[in-house]
Amino acid sequence: MSVFAHLVGHLADLLQPLFGLSAAAAAIVLFTALVRLLVHPLSRAAARGQKARTRLQPKIAELRRRYGRSPEKLQRALLELHTRERVSPLAGILPSLFQLPAFFLLFYLFSNTTIGGRPNELLGHELFTAPLGGRWADALEDGGPLGGAGLVYAGLFAVVVAVAAFSCRLTKQSMAANPAPTGAGPVAVPGTGAVVKVMPFLSFFTLVTVAVVPLAAALYVVTSMAWGVVERAVLYR
Repeated sequence: MSVFAHLVGHLADLLQPLFGLSAAAAAIVLFTALVRLLVHPLSRAAARGQKARTRLQPKIAELRRRYGRSPEKLQRALLELHTRERVSPLAGILPSLFQLPAFFLLFYLFSNTTIGGRPNELLGHELFTAPLGGRWADALEDGGPLGGAGLVYAGLFAVVVAVAAFSCRLTKQSMAANPAPTGAGPVAVPGTGAVVKVMPFLSFFTLVTVAVVPLAAALYVVTSMAWGVVERAVLYR
């Protein structure tokens, strides 16, 4: 953990001439970009997998029609289909899974007053006037929503809403182009209708995450979210 703290601190020192007191925040954004670059090959594989699954939809629908009353046979047939076509059902979640360690590292790093038995000097860094180790509740207590830290969070919330709105539009376009079977009959998937209605709006729940985690971790989430939406728009066009 101390090694990771030194890495963030070193990046902050390098960026200090450009960003001043917000150098650590800029280091977190840069660190997030590096993480996203590392997982980009997985994102490309996920995009290829999604396109392959779209091509398989007619075959999947036929299997559901044929084995709709035998869940075990259906699952076995779907697994054989994906194996034969070399499509992994898990490819879509791998990019997110590989980013979790970086998020939890930042969460831990900016939630503790000591790292490796020494005072955590990173807690003294800020994004403008908002401490990187603080949370939205702290900002509301110290100056309210229109105080310095409160306005920083207002800006982050505005970015999340804008990115989530764009993500929502992309999801709706994708679902319109590749509708899931939701009607009655053996092809239908129970519960799919409710999932389809909610899915485009899931990105807005990022607002909750940004509000409750330390500002440093919130910066990671917002930067990664924005990167992911742009990446998705390019890869799935």
